[in-house]
Amino acid sequence: MKKFIETISNIWKIEELRRRILVTLGLLVVYRFGAQVVLPGIDTSQLAQLADNTGQGILGILNAFTGGAFANASVFALGIMPYISASIVVQLMSIAIPYLQKLDKEGESGRKTKNQITRWLTIAICVVQAPAYLYGLEALGVPNSAFVLGKGLDFIVPAVVILVTGCVFAMWLGEKITDKGIGNGISLLIMIGIIATMPQSFVQEFISRTTNNTGGLMFILIEVIVWFLVILASVLLHMAIRQIPVQYARRSASGGYEKNVMGARQYIPLRLNASGVMPIIFAQAIMFAPSLIGRTFNSTAVGQWMEVQFADIFGLWYNVLFAVLIIIFTYFYTAITVPTNKMADDLKRSGGFIPGIRPGKETGDYLDKIMSLITFPGSIFLALLAVLPAIVVKLMDVQAGWALFYGGTSLLIMVGVAIDTVQQVNSYLLNRHYDGLMKTGKNRKVA
Repeated sequence: MKKFIETISNIWKIEELRRRILVTLGLLVVYRFGAQVVLPGIDTSQLAQLADNTGQGILGILNAFTGGAFANASVFALGIMPYISASIVVQLMSIAIPYLQKLDKEGESGRKTKNQITRWLTIAICVVQAPAYLYGLEALGVPNSAFVLGKGLDFIVPAVVILVTGCVFAMWLGEKITDKGIGNGISLLIMIGIIATMPQSFVQEFISRTTNNTGGLMFILIEVIVWFLVILASVLLHMAIRQIPVQYARRSASGGYEKNVMGARQYIPLRLNASGVMPIIFAQAIMFAPSLIGRTFNSTAVGQWMEVQFADIFGLWYNVLFAVLIIIFTYFYTAITVPTNKMADDLKRSGGFIPGIRPGKETGDYLDKIMSLITFPGSIFLALLAVLPAIVVKLMDVQAGWALFYGGTSLLIMVGVAIDTVQQVNSYLLNRHYDGLMKTGKNRKVA
């Protein structure tokens, strides 16, 4: 405890880090406040049925991602998911469209242009989703009497503008957290929304166990122990790395490299899960589509089957497809974020090489092969953790809301974002010669 208090004190001593943390907390408070502001023209006293109907299933996950804003008919009801969907589309289009591939090679300027394309696509998605949300409220249990102004254009048009603006504002908050705060802005917005629903879910599970004679406090204790074990497994997945040894040849007087003369050995750390939580977020965004397609074509047998099977987030086919998408997106996102060819070129220019592997293309192919080999078990483990809630519901009869925190999207996002945030803070501490949050010992002193 003393060490923890000392570390917190060190964090507060670094002015830049203190400012970034305060900015992050302030923007998160603004986001949480906006999630409670109901759209003008809707009677808040008649939204109880909407909250009940969005408490579980796919809508429950969407509501958790928005921090309850979806069930509140809030100005942030669309959350940040349109931005996530736009990011997925742009990333997938980067494979096939030469213009986007060119942007990837232009460095910072290309990244800014690509981000601008993502923003405009986000607005386009919001323009489609906002009216669908408003007209879908009645199907979710909101009575017509709740629409004080009716459902004419004098209500729909301003409400659509507000919902689109709310999503754009949430996107802006995420980008500001990334630029001015401690980073991972979009992921932090999703995480804070998930955390907001966690206490209520646990209380509901506790009441169910203690009042319905379904295990009592002993079963609650077992659930908590299993939950902590899942958290430990998630942390290990995010922290596991494979070290690739690298050696350096010494420059000769002619400007080349002397053969058979080795410098100090170093290592390239390749993470078992280099893509972090993004495959989970991407896959979850797409998992809303099958049920929607089934609902659209529910006059056919295939449509009815899709609507039933993919509306149940604890069902077999939902979780099979979810796991497959996670594996695919893990490979896809790893290929984007780990440029093995660039790593090989950088090594060659600096005189580094992997023992037994020729510098240049062969080194790039070798690193790519290693990444493929270690990504496979990482993606399988990630997929298993993602579908664990369904297993917990079947084996332990855990309530749906609390089961979502046993692995699954909610827990993996929470753990992944928390680790990334701690690493961001840790880097600031180490740069200022303080012990990080992940390491013990006394403050480092500069000689």
